[in-house]
Parts: sequence; structure tokens; C-alpha cells
Amino acid sequence: MASLISQEVWKTWESHGHIEFVKLLESWIGTDNNSQHIPSIGSKDLFRAIYEFLWQAIKGGIKRELVLSTIGDILVLHGDLASLTLDVLNVIDHETLVNENNDERQKLCSMLKELENWLSDSMIKERLEIDTLQDCSLLKTKKIFYSRFIKVKTKLFYKQQKFNLLREENEGYAKLITELNQEIDDTITPLYILQVVQSLIGCFNLDPNRVLDVIMESFECRPQLHSRLFVPLIRSYMSDSLTLCEVLGFKFTSFDPSSTPNSLFVITALLLQHGVIHLEDIYRWLTPKDSEIDESAAKELADAKEYARRMNIIAVPKEDDKIEELIEERAPYNQKFGLCEALLSVGAWEQASTLLKRHPEFFVTSYRPISSSICKLVDYVIEPVYRTRCCISPKLSGKPVLSVGVWNFPKTAKEMKELRETAFPMLLSLGPHLYNDPVLLHKLIRLCNTALDDCGLNSSKKIPQDLDSLYFDVLTLFDVVILPSLALMESNCCVAEEIWNVLKKLPYEHRYRLYGLWKNDTFQSHSLLIRRKVDCVKRIKYIMKRVSKDNVKPTGRVLGKLSHSCPGFLFDYILSQIQIYDNLIGPVVDSLKYLTNLSYDVLGYCVLEALSNPDKERTNHDGTTISMWLTALSAFCGAIYKKYNIDLTGLLQYVANQLKAQKSLDLLILQEMVHKMGGIEASEEMTKEHMEAMQGGELLRAEAAHFGQVRVTKKAAQRLKETLLESNLAIPLCLLIAQQRNCVVYRETENNHLKLVGKLYDQCQDTLVQLGTFLALNMSVDDYVRRLPQLGSLLSDYHIHADVAFFLARPMFAHSINSKYDELRRAEKNSKNLLPAQKTQKYLEAVRLVMTPICESVRPLCAARVWEDLSPQFFATFWSLTVYDLSVPNAAYEREVQRLKVAIQQTNENRDLPASKRKKELDRCTALMDKLLEEEKKQKDHNERIMARLTQEKDSWFLCRSAKLAKTETITQFLQLCLFPRCVFTATDALFCARFVQLMHNLKTPNFSTLICYDRIFCDITYTVTSCTENEANRYGRFLCAMLETVMHWHSSKKIFDEECANYPGFVTKFRVGNQPSENNDHVDFENYRHVVHKWHHKIAKALVVCLESKDYVQIRNALIVLIRILPFFPVITPLVGVIDRNVEVVRSEQRDKRQDLSAMAISYSGQLKNKKTSIPEYEFHLVTRKPVTKTAPQSTNPLAVAANPGAQPENGVVKHEGVNGVEKASTNLHDTPTSTPSESQSSTPVAAGLKEIKKEKEIRETKDKVKEERIKGEKDRHKESIEKREEIPDRTREKRVKERKEDREDRPHSGKLDREDEWMERDREDRKERRNIQETEEERRERKGERKRDRVLEDVLMDVKRRKEDEREKVRSPRHGNGSPSDGNADRRGHNRESPLSREASDRSFDRADRTERARRSTDSKRR
Repeated sequence: MASLISQEVWKTWESHGHIEFVKLLESWIGTDNNSQHIPSIGSKDLFRAIYEFLWQAIKGGIKRELVLSTIGDILVLHGDLASLTLDVLNVIDHETLVNENNDERQKLCSMLKELENWLSDSMIKERLEIDTLQDCSLLKTKKIFYSRFIKVKTKLFYKQQKFNLLREENEGYAKLITELNQEIDDTITPLYILQVVQSLIGCFNLDPNRVLDVIMESFECRPQLHSRLFVPLIRSYMSDSLTLCEVLGFKFTSFDPSSTPNSLFVITALLLQHGVIHLEDIYRWLTPKDSEIDESAAKELADAKEYARRMNIIAVPKEDDKIEELIEERAPYNQKFGLCEALLSVGAWEQASTLLKRHPEFFVTSYRPISSSICKLVDYVIEPVYRTRCCISPKLSGKPVLSVGVWNFPKTAKEMKELRETAFPMLLSLGPHLYNDPVLLHKLIRLCNTALDDCGLNSSKKIPQDLDSLYFDVLTLFDVVILPSLALMESNCCVAEEIWNVLKKLPYEHRYRLYGLWKNDTFQSHSLLIRRKVDCVKRIKYIMKRVSKDNVKPTGRVLGKLSHSCPGFLFDYILSQIQIYDNLIGPVVDSLKYLTNLSYDVLGYCVLEALSNPDKERTNHDGTTISMWLTALSAFCGAIYKKYNIDLTGLLQYVANQLKAQKSLDLLILQEMVHKMGGIEASEEMTKEHMEAMQGGELLRAEAAHFGQVRVTKKAAQRLKETLLESNLAIPLCLLIAQQRNCVVYRETENNHLKLVGKLYDQCQDTLVQLGTFLALNMSVDDYVRRLPQLGSLLSDYHIHADVAFFLARPMFAHSINSKYDELRRAEKNSKNLLPAQKTQKYLEAVRLVMTPICESVRPLCAARVWEDLSPQFFATFWSLTVYDLSVPNAAYEREVQRLKVAIQQTNENRDLPASKRKKELDRCTALMDKLLEEEKKQKDHNERIMARLTQEKDSWFLCRSAKLAKTETITQFLQLCLFPRCVFTATDALFCARFVQLMHNLKTPNFSTLICYDRIFCDITYTVTSCTENEANRYGRFLCAMLETVMHWHSSKKIFDEECANYPGFVTKFRVGNQPSENNDHVDFENYRHVVHKWHHKIAKALVVCLESKDYVQIRNALIVLIRILPFFPVITPLVGVIDRNVEVVRSEQRDKRQDLSAMAISYSGQLKNKKTSIPEYEFHLVTRKPVTKTAPQSTNPLAVAANPGAQPENGVVKHEGVNGVEKASTNLHDTPTSTPSESQSSTPVAAGLKEIKKEKEIRETKDKVKEERIKGEKDRHKESIEKREEIPDRTREKRVKERKEDREDRPHSGKLDREDEWMERDREDRKERRNIQETEEERRERKGERKRDRVLEDVLMDVKRRKEDEREKVRSPRHGNGSPSDGNADRRGHNRESPLSREASDRSFDRADRTERARRSTDSKRR
């Protein structure tokens, strides 16, 4: 250890070192020599300095005479230095005894001997050891001194002093009690009472401990004098804390724990508060032990959990058990709890909080006396700040808090931030037991409201960044104190509303976090809350068993009362029942009208929690449909959010988060909400009247275009719009849905069933259309334009497809054009008197200014080669217009106006209606009728401007590079980029596409072939139908229906055709470089058009039959949907009706036990088809040409001679009645029409026509041979498969059959491929008969039936081929009149009476004829063998 005194002092001791040493000691001691004790600060330094000085003297560093003089100087500095010096010498004495250096020991003894003159003899003998005194010759006789020492020690420590007890000295104790209980005035002080007590003890020789006990009893009688008298008296009389605690402990142990007087707890608490005693010293005298209290708390919790477990096992009473009864059954009140209550009652919060922390959380405060004491303490602390900041009105002073009297309560809070250190710790220790004081609970809630206002949450819900704010303290109070206290209260709706006034200022994330902790964590922490939860759940179950639409009001009242305190459990159980029984949705929604705003918000959280449950599968076990619980919950969301004002932010954000995670199943929720709240439907079952109304203005759509009976409320739609805008989710949701629609097939549903994939895709599409339509109708146009990104950004930055991008941007285009139009019109000086032509010109200028940037923004979508055929202007025009722009639904307007007139008439005739209501209804109908007429006029004007715009633009739409591309590339680009994507987007878009194609035809658009466009659409719809989802098939069917409507309208009469189609560029069949027809026969005439329409019908029938026979669910479903949609115009030809009906009947029978939905759809279509009375025979639908029977002289077979008679040739390359399988009976392939050059068209002669006819006939013959070879090859393959399937037949039978076949082959002469194939077919039939004799299954019987059907069809084909050859030969030979008709009129009638190969009877008879021929051939072969 380092030396305290430097070596320089020891070296210069004689000269001036001893002076410096004394001065150093004097500086440590201080200048006050009259003080009784040495300051404690310098005691260690003094001890160390004297210690080093004495050791220097012993070791010889200082001369002996200088040592004694210095000691004399030191001792005079302070009276206690003698005692300190002896203590140091005692330490050195022990050190020298341990050391073996005798010199040091001798020097010490001699020094002690000399110090006898400076130190008192008694002090030396008291401090030093007896052996040391003997060595220093300070004792005369060691033995005598030792015996005296033993006697004194025994007398001091072991001899008991006798005092007078109460029974021995009554007078002394009586005087003591009198003095302690006298009236206290200013002259009576604790010092005076202390002197009196001491004199009484001395006079009567009283027991001091008994005197202390008497003082304590007097203190119990008058605890209010604690600070004035008793506490200073006790502190002066007995300063030892342990002795006081022993006296108090003896008092506590002498009482029963349950009957300890409260006065004893009060004085103990006061002594603890004033610091006279310590909690650790008195706590060990209290009963019971902490372990017993912990066991009691654990037992209560275990009993409560057992009570909850038995809820579903045993029957329980219907009425709720009272909380007071639960408390009475608990462990009795004990001394530790009594002390805690006393500490709280006198305001000793610090000591009470220490005591509370020794026990389980909220267990001590669950006893009502303790919780009430804390409530009083909190009420006192918060009173000033509450009166300052939360006073309702200055005129209402309120009930003042009771005065604390003489108790030393904590400091009150004057500012809000002081509550963090004073009141909040008390409240957190109180926990859910604040329910005992509802008034204090109200005050606390209002203080929290003020605290949030101070944080800046009154206007915005942004989380404050100031760490010194009380924001998170308020959240903690709600989590730990306020919400749990509400759960223990009995249906106090006022408190619930006060709580909501605070919580509504928080962001929904923090509110839902509080609800989650309240519902899932808080009710697991305390036995009282667990029992409360169980009782509430029992009552909820009892109520929900009796919910129906007949008792909505009484049930709603009971549910409302339950929801005031425990809304979480109520809604959890209700939602679980709704997910199972969806018919409860209506009654439950109606019965929830008595809830508080807090309960509605908790309901929103519970719905979100139920939707995000990870343990539930969102699809059914078959993986093809969405689960029933999700569907029911979505329907409940739509109904409840529409009817009641519940915050939508959380649910909408949840849907957005699910979309970000590439999960689109929850879009069903958004779809239901937009449907119910916004009135925007996604139904595909709209009637013709609804579709007409959808083409009108906004008012007409609102009045007549809604399919369902959804009552649209403006408040609900406004709430949904405001939530979308405030949370900034309107446009992001649209973009997320559009992006998810693109990846739903490849990312979200890689392993899902195809039916579910289509369902999810349709859900994305429908929800997108719903949401986009809702935003366009409800948002202001300026707000919509400001929030929506530009079209180029949508296409490039957000990677949105063109159909969605234009769908979202369409309202923006219309608004921009109208705004620019108004701006240009107002720029004119005489703007009000502009002529219609001038207004139209201004509108066209506005369109040019607005659409030019749009046209440039779509160029990056496609390669430059595409824009060489299709102009960007046409692309932008097609996608920017709507069906509202193309036509005016006059019939829909007239129908709605007529309905309003009828309503006015009925209102006038209704005399039971009060006059005021009648007038109000009449005014409403009249005003609505005027608005409809005004809207119709406005739409007509708009339609005229659109027609002028299209007329101006049409010449630059199709920039054809050559004549050939007019019928190939241009139409292909138009179909791929425009028509097909949009016709399946919405039902109105499907109608728009059909109308736009017709409009392009009517406008005589250059380089656009209407005939080729229709042909490309109708010729092969198999792949299109197959690739559609269910809703897309509906829209595609509507598109085909609208197209067929136009086709059949032109087909209906020659007059209509000549007016609307003849000499139109769209019906040109030969295209030249100049793009202008030069001959009249370049156009399709009416009869050829009828042939083409006949071919289209057969193509559609063939494609749909292929889908129906495919055995694939999606193809069959889509084919039936398309058939239902196009039923008004297809099938109309009698043979096709039979073909379609038979195939649908097969689907119905085959799918009856497999897929009931397909079977039901087939039954529905079959019924509708049978109810359709009108069907057209084939000979009426178009001109049917048959083989004429003539008896005139044979004509020349020279093709050149035949070509000289134009009437003998089919018109424009139309080949009548050529097909396969009774479906395709006319083929006019417009794509194969040869392109004519100018020289070729100008030099057309009869000889050239004859050569062309020969070439065409040769091509037909080669095609037929190719078909025959393919058929034979197919039969070989089927024969090979049948041989492979015969492995179960015994080898003996197989060898026998092979041997017979070889013999037949050797005996029978070869008659060509056809005979060999007939033989193979016969052998296959025999093989199938043998297999039928063996055990066969149902599947084999169905397969055999299909094979028999295919064989019949093949035989029909063979006979048709032979007949066609004969017909072609007879055509060349038959003479004709000048008008081109056959010379024999009977032949024409025979041709018309001949049965169509499409009919079942004709097929059966052709099969019989082929069968007779086959039997005759077999008979001849057998005879030959």
C-alpha cells in the first residue's frame, strides 16, 4: 500500500518535518476543537498517518525524545486522538506479536511505558491486551487483574437487571399512561414527554420495554399525532429498529392473522413511512409465509383454468356468477395484506409498492380493500391536473376529492408529464381491479385523451416522434388497466364510449394490437378474468342457439349488453358459427345494431383475425373451390360493413398485403364489400335489358342496369371511398390486383386444380372491374386524375397489361378531352353562338391534342412491324372508347321513362298515401324523368361527336403494305391486340367489340375486310373456348352472340344485305394494289354470303362438338356456357340442332354421376334448346345444290366448254355440302382465295375460267385422296390397338383366328386398299364380340359404344365420298338453261326432298345401305372360298 506521508517528512523530521506532520493532522481534524467527535471524512487518513508515524518511531527512523514530544503535540489537537492513538498501538501490538523481531517488540513496550504519562491508565488497560500490559510492566499482578476483568465482564453482560412490571408498580405506569394520553397543545413537545417518561422510569424503576409497549398502545389510540408527537418520541426513546420490530412483532404474533386490529397495521405503516423501522425487519414477523401466499395464488389460477376446461363437459347455470361470490370463496385476509392496505391508506406508496412486488402480479390488489386504497391514492394524485386539463365545464366544479387529513400522501401532479412518475406506477400495480372505482376510470380515460391531444393525435394519426410524450404510456395503461377493467364491469356502455373516444385517435395497427392483447393474453393472467371469460362464453352460446330472424330485437339487446364488456369472445363465437352456418348472416347482422363504437371496432379486428387464421385451409379438400368458411365470412364482411360504421382500413390493408404476398383468395372479401357498399356488381347473368341500360349514362345505369336487388346507400359508398383515399389504397389496390391477375396462373396456383385457377383468375378480373368502376363513379375526376399514374407509367413502370391500363385510364381520357374541348370553345370570342360544325371541329382538335401523347406512349408495347399494319391511333381509339360512345340505348331510356310515368300515375291514384309523401314522390319521379331525358340528349350529342371523330380517323387506321396483308396480317393484329383481349374483359366490352367491328364496316374503313374478320372469328373457336375461364366464356359467348346477331341480320333478307353490305369494302373478295375493286363480281353477293354463313354455323358446331366430346371438364363447361349465350342465333339450322342436342344429351348422361354441375348445365341448355321453337331447314337457310337427274343428251365433258357457261360453276369458289362427321357441310375458305394481279383481273376469259375450274377440281380430288389415306392409316392404328388389347383372350382362340385370317387372305383376290380396310373393320367387329363374351366392365362397354359410333361415321364418309364423285361427274354432264337452273325441275325437287346427312335417320339409312353392300360382298367371298 502506498505511504500516506512522504519520505521527505521523515528525513527532515528534526528540522521542520514534525511541524509539517502536526499541521497535516490539524488540517484533517479541523479547526473546531470543541466538537465531540472527529469528522468521519478524515478518520482513515488520521489512523493511517499515526500508524506510519509510530512505525517510523519503532523502526528507529525518529529519535525517541522527538517521538514523545510529537505525541504530546498530537494529543492536544483533539480529545479523541488519545483513543485513536491507543487503537493504532493495539494494531501494532498484534503485528509485533506475529512478527519474530524482538527488537521491535521491545521498542514498542518501552514506548508504551513512557506513554503512561500522556495517556490515562484506565484507557490503556481497557484497550491493550493483558499480556502486553504485563510485558510493559503496567500491571502489578496479572492474575489479580484478570480475575477482576472476569467479574466486570460477567456483571455487564450476563447479570439480569430487575425492573418493576405493571402489576408491581401500578402508580408509575398509571402516571405514564396519563402523560401519554393528555391533551396535546403547543407546550407539549416530544422532548418534554421524553423527559417525563425517563423520570418515571427512573423513579418507579419501570421496565423500558414495557414502557415502549405502553407508548405503542397510546400511539394506536391516537395515530393522527404521528408526526407531532409519537414518531419523534419513539425515535428519541428507542433508536434501535430491531428492538422496535421485536416489540411490534410480539404484538402481531399475539393476534390471530384474520383478527389483527387495524390500528396496529396503521402505526406500523406510519413507522415505516417515517423510516423509524425497516420493512425487512418487521416483515418476518408477519403471517403467513410468502410461499403460502404464492400457493394460494397458484391454486386460484389452477381452479379457474379447470373451471374453463369443464365448460364444454358439464352443464352450468344459465345466469352469470357474481364476481363478489368468487371473491368470498378466496383465501382469508392476512397480516401482510393488512399492512399493505395500511401503508396505502397513510400514503406510504414506496413501501407499499415494495410489498406488492413480493407477491404474484395483481394477486394482492385483487382484494377489494387494497384496490380501493390504491384508487383513493391515485384519485388524490391526479386531482389537480384533472381539474385543470379535463374539466368538462368551468361551471361544473365536480365532486371534490376527500381531504387526506394528517397523512403524508405523495405529491400531487400539476402537469401531465408528472403523472408518469406519480400516478402511472400505482395504476399499473392496480391492473384490472380499477373496475372497483368507475369514476376514477372515467377520469383516467379523459386524462389519456388529453395526453393524446398533447401528442398531436387530434387531427392526424401519426405516431409522435417525441420520446418525452405520454403516447406509449397511454398504450400501456390501456393494455394493463383500462381494457381489462372494462371486462370486469357489468355492461357499462358509457365507459366503452369513453374508451372509444380515445382509441379512435390511434392508428388501426395500435388499436388492433391492444385488442389482440386484451382478447388473447389478458384473460389468461388472472383467475378472475378467466372465470369472467367462461361465464361470458356460456351466455353467448346460450343466446346464439336461439338466434333467428323472428327474435332479432331481443337477441340484439342481449348481445349488445354482453358486447359492452367482453366483445372479443362474443364476436369470436359468432364468427365461428357464421363460418359453419351461413344462413345466420342475415339475423346476426340485424341483431348487432345495439353495439357501441368500441364493439364495432373490436368486431373489425375479430374478422381480420378470423381471416388470417393460418390453421384453416382456404380451399375445399378437392382443391377446386374456395372454402365455405371464407365465402361465408366474406359475405358477412360485405353485409356488416355496409350496415354499420366500422373502420375499413385494417381489412383493406390486409387484402393489399395478401396481394403483395401473391395470394388472391382474399379478394373475395374486397369483391363483396365493393358489391354491397358500392353497389357495383360482378354478375355475368345480365339480361338483354340490363345490357342495354349499361350502354347509357350514369343515371340510367344506376336506375336500370343493376341485376341484383342490392340497395345502394350513399353513406356506405362514401365511407368506402374515403377509407380508400385516406389510407392511400385506391390506386395501389387496382395495380396489385392487375399484377396478381397476370401471375395467378403461373405463381400462385402452380399445383392447384385448373378449375380453381380459373376461379381465382375470374375473381381477380371481376374485383378489378368492380373496384375500378367504383372509383370512377365515386371519386371526383380531378382527384382520380391526380392519383392515377400516366398511361405510359402504367404500361412500363407497373407492368400492367394494355386492357387494364386503358380500363383504369379511360375516365381520365374522357375528362381530358372534355376539359380541352371546353377550353378551346371558350377561347372563341363568340363561344355561345358556335355552329354545330364549329363545335365538332373544336372537339376533334381537342381529341387530337389529348390522344397524340397517348398514341406515342403505346408504341413501345409492340414491335415496329406491328405498327406498319395497325396504326397506334387506331389502337388508342379502340381501347379508349366505350360502348357508351358508340350508340344511344333509346329503348332503355324510353322503357325507364315509361316506368316513371306509370309510377307517377300510380302515386296519383293512391289516395291512402299522405299528401306530403305523395308530393315528394311525384317530385322525385318527375325530376328523375327530366334528368333521364337530359342525359339521353347529352349522350346523343356525344355520340355524334364520336362518329365525326371516327369518320375523320378511319382512313389512317390500317396502313396495309400489300393487298395480301389486308386479309392476313392486318386482321391478325387486330384480333390479337384489340378484339380478343377486350371481348373477354367485361360483358359490356364484349358488346363493344361486336359493335365496333360493325361500326368499322359501316364506316367503310379502308383496308379492313369485314368478311375475313368474321371468318377468322367463327372458323375455329375450339382453342379460344378451351383457353377461357368460366366468366371469360360467358363474355366470349356474349361477343359471339352479338356477332351472330349482326351476321343473321344481314342473312335475313336480300334487301338488308344490299343496303348494308353490298358494295362495302368489307365484303370485297379480290384485293388489288390500288385497294379499289374494279369489277362487280369482286364483292360477295347475297347467295354466296348465305353459303358463307352456313359454313360459319357448321364451323361453330364442329368446334363445340369437339369440346363436348373431349371429356375435359373445362372444355365441356365452356362449350355449354357459349352454347347458352349464343342460343338466340345458334343453332338455327335444323340438322345442327339435332347434332348439338345429341351431344349435349351425351354430356348430361355421362356426367350425371361424375360432375353434377356439368350435368345440370347440360339439362338447362337442353331444356332451353327444346323450348326454342324456330329452326330453319337447310334448304331455306341457303341454296342447296344436289345432283340433278336429267334425260337430255350428254354434254361435252371438256372443262373449257363447261367454263364457257358461268351458271354451271359454283359462285366465288363456294363448294356446297362437303364435310366430315355431319358437321361441316359447306366450306368457303376465304383465306385460300387466290390474289389477283391487275393483268390477271383484266384478262379473265372463259378459257382461263375453264383452266381454273380444272385446277380446282384436281385440287379437290387430291384433297379427298389425302383424307382417304389418313382415314385408312387411322383405322390401321386402331386395329393395332385392338390387337394389343386382346392379351386376355386364350392363346388357342387367338391362334385359330390368325390361321383363319391367313387362309382368307390367300383365297381372296386383292381388290385394293379399300377392300382390305373393310376386311379389317369386319375383323375388328368379330374381335369385339369375342371380348364381350369375356367378363367386361362398364368402361369397356362405353368404349365399345364409342367405337361403334366411329365405325358408323367412317362408313358414312365412304358412302359420301362415292356420292360426291358421282355428283361431280353429273354436274359436268347436266345441261342447264340460260339462267343457270337445272333443266329438269323434278330434279331440283328431288334434291330438296333428299335428306341431309346431318340427320340421324339419314345416317342410319346410309349405314344400312353400306351394311347390305358389305353382306353381299361377304356372301360372294364365302362362295368363292
